[in-house]
Amino acid sequence: MALSSMTGFARSHDACGAYAFEWELRSVNAKGFDLRMRLPPGWDAVEPVARKRATEMLARGTVYANLTVKRTDAAPVIRVNEDVLTSVMKVAADLSAKLAAPPPTVDGILAIKGVLEVSEPDDTEAERQAAETAILKAFDLALAGLIEMRRREGTTLQQILVSRLDEIAALAKRADSAPGRQPDAVKARLSEQIALLLESSERFDADRLHQEAIMVAAKADIREELDRIASHVTQARELIGKGGSVGRRLDFLAQEFNREVNTTCSKSNDLELTNIGLEMKNVVEQFREQVQNLE
Repeated sequence: MALSSMTGFARSHDACGAYAFEWELRSVNAKGFDLRMRLPPGWDAVEPVARKRATEMLARGTVYANLTVKRTDAAPVIRVNEDVLTSVMKVAADLSAKLAAPPPTVDGILAIKGVLEVSEPDDTEAERQAAETAILKAFDLALAGLIEMRRREGTTLQQILVSRLDEIAALAKRADSAPGRQPDAVKARLSEQIALLLESSERFDADRLHQEAIMVAAKADIREELDRIASHVTQARELIGKGGSVGRRLDFLAQEFNREVNTTCSKSNDLELTNIGLEMKNVVEQFREQVQNLE
C-alpha cells in the first residue's frame, strides 16, 4: 500500500435535470480526521452519506468540502406578499397625509424588503432524489480525485523520507567508525588528561583516577545510541514499505531519532563526533518535517 499525503485538492461538476452542481474538496494537515462541509440551503440530505463515504476512505487531515447548486431550467417564481404590501401602503398613506408628500411609486414599494418573495420553482420528489443521487456520485468522483492527488504527493514524500533515512544511516556509520571513538584514541585522551592532573597535584591517587577514567569512558560510549538509531532506521523503512496510514508512527520514530541524536551529541567528547551528531540532528529534523505531511 502506498503512502498518502494529507494535502490535496479536487473538483467535480455535473448536471441532473434542472440542476447544475459542483463539488470542491481541499485537504490540509491535521492530527486526526475532520470533514467540514458547506452546502446550499435545502441540500442537507446529502451530508450524512457524503460524510460516511469520506470517513471510510480517509484517516487523517482536515477536508473542506464545498457544494454549489444552480437551477438552470426555469426562472425563479416571484410572488407579492399581500400582507406586507397592505401594511406598507397603510404606513405610506399615513405619512403622505401628515407630511403632504407625494404618494410612493411602484418601484419604491417593490424595493422594500419583504414585499416581493423570490423562490425556486417546485420540483417533484423523484426529481429531487435523482438530483441528490447525482450530487453524491459527483462527490465520489471528487473524493477519488482528492485521494489520488494525496497518493501522488505521498509517493514524492516516500522518496524524500527514504533519502533522509539513507543519510541518517550513513552518518551513524561515520560516527561508529570515527577515529575519535576508537579504543586507542579514547585511552590516549584519558591518559593525557590523567597525566595533566597528576602533574598539577601530588594528592591525586593514580589508581583511583584510572578507575574513574574507565567509568567516564563507559558513560561516554555512544554504542547504545548508535544501535538504537540503526533499529529506528529499520523500523522506519518497514513502515514506509508497508504504506497506508503510518504518519503517526513515523512521527513517533522521528521523536525517538531526535532523542538518540541529542544523547549522542551530549556524550561526545570529540569534535568530529560532535559535528557528525549536529549534521544528523539536522537530517532528523528534515525527516520529521516531512513526516508531518503524511496521513
